Amino acid sequence: MARQFQRGHKARISDLTAGTDLYVGVQIAGAGLTFDISCFGLDADEQLSDDRYFIFFNQPKSPEESIQLLGAQAGDTESFRITLDRIPATVQKLSFTATIDGAGQMSQIGPGYIRIVAGGDEVVRYAFTGSEFTTERAVMLGDFYLKDVWRFAAVGQGFDGGLDALLRNFGGEVADEEPTAPQQSAAPPAFAPPAAAPDPAPSFGAPAAPPQAPPVRTPEPAPSSGGTATPPPLPTPTPPPLPAPAPPPMHSAPTMAAPMHLQGGATPPPAPAPYAQPPQLPQQQQPPQFGQFPGQGQPTGAPAPYGGPPGQPAPYGQSAPYGQHPPTIAVPGLQAAFQKYRETDTGQRWTPQNKYLMRADLTVSDTPVLARQGSMVMYQGKVDFSYKGAGFAGRIVGHATGQEMQLMRCTGRGQVFFAENSTHLHPIELQGDGICVSAENVLAFDETLQYEVRRIEGHGIPGGALFTMQFQGTGTVIVKTHGVPVVLPVTPTTFADCNAVVAWSSASQVIVSSQVRLRQNAYAGDSGESVNLQFRGAPGNFIIVQPYEV
Repeated sequence: MARQFQRGHKARISDLTAGTDLYVGVQIAGAGLTFDISCFGLDADEQLSDDRYFIFFNQPKSPEESIQLLGAQAGDTESFRITLDRIPATVQKLSFTATIDGAGQMSQIGPGYIRIVAGGDEVVRYAFTGSEFTTERAVMLGDFYLKDVWRFAAVGQGFDGGLDALLRNFGGEVADEEPTAPQQSAAPPAFAPPAAAPDPAPSFGAPAAPPQAPPVRTPEPAPSSGGTATPPPLPTPTPPPLPAPAPPPMHSAPTMAAPMHLQGGATPPPAPAPYAQPPQLPQQQQPPQFGQFPGQGQPTGAPAPYGGPPGQPAPYGQSAPYGQHPPTIAVPGLQAAFQKYRETDTGQRWTPQNKYLMRADLTVSDTPVLARQGSMVMYQGKVDFSYKGAGFAGRIVGHATGQEMQLMRCTGRGQVFFAENSTHLHPIELQGDGICVSAENVLAFDETLQYEVRRIEGHGIPGGALFTMQFQGTGTVIVKTHGVPVVLPVTPTTFADCNAVVAWSSASQVIVSSQVRLRQNAYAGDSGESVNLQFRGAPGNFIIVQPYEV
């Protein structure tokens, strides 16, 4: 099963697959938008090591063919073949990007993804939507980077400029020249899905010269009446044919900003319909939904819900009375009014529905979910809820440390929706590492995670807690915050209010710091910031602080 990445997640390639011959697919689409998808081969300074390692539609492969552009196939807008063991030592990072060719913004795109396939099996997928961006015209999707070993990181970082600005950012030069026809590979690689038969490449040469008129011949005059023949005049010399007109420039913009030419004769996915208006296509032509593989969907001829037209849901808020079907025509505009609030199904274990609502899909994994008692707001399918006790010792420790969690276990086959007091919810996926979170800020987590109470070093926090919960292992923990949090790197001078800090990386050292001075106590009044937490640790550690004090 493919691992689902969130923005910022990283992993060693060797932990994902033992292979080094990889297929990278990118799916991105938006109404009326055209995209250029590229790969930049960067050096240790994150600059183009060589212009030949800028792989795009006009340069489909690197010199040693360790990076190859394959074209659209298997539901992907663009795809690449990456052979890690053939990449030269000067290339330390491969950055996969998508830019808009023409007008538009990344906030207009629909659900998309970047995925890695090894040996025919998808091993990792990072999904994104347009709601994560604003006015950006480019996005850095994911990176392969060399740090002792090759690793993959889900980036999802927007970029204001287009492809030419992105190229300059990586130290490349933009040249104005005519594009050349991309080279077609002789056969698709064995690891990639088969591609359709390629169309003949378009001709970018000069137009044919106009047909030349035959040489003009002057007719011979008739002989004179005197019988003496007058010599015919010399033939008029034919002027040389005019040179063929120069071909018009293909594009006025730099070559890398030209519209992408589809390879392999693949039909691009249909552009999404305007907001709240799903496209009306026959079932056989419906594109795969987000989270589904190509060809997966409702079978042809499936019965329509409540007797309505096939493939159309029942009107919002309308159910079928017993023994009677509702009318097949909904009230105009009713479905469109609530279209943006419909359930989001990404096929992942945890899916945010909005900032305040989280969905757990129990069908993705057989692992139960542990959640705060009473945090379920809705569920679908056959789901059982049971009490999760901490045991006698656990209750004593939780009560004494203030880190007691009243939990319930969710099992079965279905989807469960969690929320609590309209707090912001954030899924944090752990991959063998750990995070410290106050029990008050934990909403739910996978039962595969190990958790325990951890003591904070120091002499105590007046009015606060001296302990926190530490989560370790492989799984996801849902952290709730009051408002939008901020993530800060841990440095020797990083301090945080103990009532505002939400979580921190478990490798950080935390001690209680006091600014109380005997001389200050001689005066009336207090700043209210006498005691806080000081964080220390190696680079890469972080803390999460909310704009709210408990």
